[in-house]
Amino acid sequence: MEENKTVFVTGGTRGIGKEVAMKFANYGYSIIINYVSEKTDVESLTQELKKSGAKDVLLMQADVTKQEQIEKLVKQSIETFGTIDVLVNNAGITKDNLLMRMSEEEFDRVIEVNLKGTYLVTKLVSKYMMKQRKGSIINLSSVVGVSGNAGQCNYAASKAGIIGFTKSIAKELASRQIRANAVAPGFIETDMTAVLPENVKEQIHTQIPLKRMGTAKEVADLIYFLGSDQSSYITGQVIQVDGGMLM
Repeated sequence: MEENKTVFVTGGTRGIGKEVAMKFANYGYSIIINYVSEKTDVESLTQELKKSGAKDVLLMQADVTKQEQIEKLVKQSIETFGTIDVLVNNAGITKDNLLMRMSEEEFDRVIEVNLKGTYLVTKLVSKYMMKQRKGSIINLSSVVGVSGNAGQCNYAASKAGIIGFTKSIAKELASRQIRANAVAPGFIETDMTAVLPENVKEQIHTQIPLKRMGTAKEVADLIYFLGSDQSSYITGQVIQVDGGMLM
């Protein structure tokens, strides 16, 4: 159990983000999550997190691309818990298309949510971490941000940007004992990959030395490690969770 520690997970209502929130809940953290959709079942998720061990839960509607909304959420979080010990920038979207067919809106929106959203939330949370003189920031990148991928130039650019952003803030914030690392998942079993035909999944497995997709839990385990004091001498790193796909 972690006494009186708080984690803020952006986009933590489903997929990897939800698994991360559950992992920290298992260790008694208070959980902060933003959500965008009006359809989010706030009460059900709150109870699920508390049942998993969360000390307390704060869910607020806030768009990571809107500074005033994130300011309000961070202010409420500090007033409620007094601290934000770990920040996990997980919120992200895809709008895939080949370069020649990609609209300006498709490019801009992915950069805005994935990269600008990470910048805005980190800027607002790190202000309090600097006062605390402690904190851990984990940003979700992707193997696509390292290798590139046809049909995803917007997504790859945003995830590569997150790597550069992470390394830069790791250097800026280290003197205040704030660490920043990036996690780059490969193919992970999620709602998006679940709908793929079996032959496509088999083709993907041939690209992975471990011959399977990863799970959201395996990503969450690494993120928890990077958020905890167990990784107190690790900062500015990009760690791939990809079954050996990129070496």
